[in-house]
Amino acid sequence: MAARTRPSPITLDSLDVPTIALIHLAAAIAAGDEKAVRHAFAAARAARVPAAWMEELVLQCYLFSGFPRALNAAREWRRQAPPDPLTAARALEAPSENPADVEQVREWRIRGEATCAAVYDGMYEKLRLNMRDLHPALDEWMVEGYGKVLGRPGLDLARRELCIVAACAASGQDRQLHSHLHGALNVGVSADALGAAIVALGPQLGAARGKTVRLLLARVVGK
Repeated sequence: MAARTRPSPITLDSLDVPTIALIHLAAAIAAGDEKAVRHAFAAARAARVPAAWMEELVLQCYLFSGFPRALNAAREWRRQAPPDPLTAARALEAPSENPADVEQVREWRIRGEATCAAVYDGMYEKLRLNMRDLHPALDEWMVEGYGKVLGRPGLDLARRELCIVAACAASGQDRQLHSHLHGALNVGVSADALGAAIVALGPQLGAARGKTVRLLLARVVGK
């Protein structure tokens, strides 16, 4: 396995208004209807969430919320914030990440192993073995996804993990939620900030679901 250089952590001890709006958007994309997604995008723009953060959230949603929801979110994002023609033209001229490029794929793998190791910390090697037992293809796709999606610039790993926590909490994926609550802590989100994120999601989760998520967080933080 190639040597891994872990991403530089960004510590989040508290949540600012844009970050709270971003995690609300992540939850809406994962479990809301089109109206909810539309309102969440509008609220995020009103909260001055950086466009790059929203762009990256939409892209990572295909890993954690599924391709159909990612496409719907991308469509709504483009409807509310169409790209500037000059910026779009420059993007087409700029070098892109090419999956047919052997060196690019190798870089994705190195970046993916580093990002996955940062999220799972001491459980990383066990995770890789478990994924291979489920299916070798799933293991490869996981590393590839962490490299070419979660390892991208534009949104720090701490906020990416908060968005994954929000998506898993909203969609009822408790096994993955458990892993990514740990993951958020591992990449620099404080326990207080993680708790504040769960509290902020309360209106979207509802009373019963919110209680379940808070209990799971308490078990994770208590370990």
